[in-house]
Amino acid sequence: MEIILLKDFEKLGTRGQVVKVADGYGRNYLLPKKLAVAATPANRKWVEQLRTRFLKEEATEKADAEELATILANASVSFTRKAGEQQTLFGSVTSLDIAEGLAAQGFKIDRRKIHLDAPLKVLGEYDVAVKLHRDVTTSIKVKIAAEGEAPSATPAPAEAKPAEKGAS
Repeated sequence: MEIILLKDFEKLGTRGQVVKVADGYGRNYLLPKKLAVAATPANRKWVEQLRTRFLKEEATEKADAEELATILANASVSFTRKAGEQQTLFGSVTSLDIAEGLAAQGFKIDRRKIHLDAPLKVLGEYDVAVKLHRDVTTSIKVKIAAEGEAPSATPAPAEAKPAEKGAS
């Protein structure tokens, strides 16, 4: 089935492009959600008229993404998590955590734009890619530090126990 995309899709195409997709994908997903229209002669003429609007929108989106990329280049997000002896986390830091950390700093970044190969599971500092636009990618610093250890790991409780015994 041939359709005309009304929205950019990472692995499918860009707005205004005519692409071939499986019939079910087109009929059951793209057309009902108004993400595409059927590639009829009338729709092709309509999209040609919209092409200039698409180009203007594309230019403004790219300019906004580049501006945001320059701001995000200096941004960093820090997390404190419980970790084991070999600096592995009891859990992980995911793209959702990073998106929430950026939101706390005032940046609205969709978690799907934050590209992690796998969730971060080791203490340290990472450069994480953020794809803001098809042509604009930046990276942010993510720092993961260990949470403060329980009091039993420090020498203070050992000193407190003998004092308790002497008081008894």
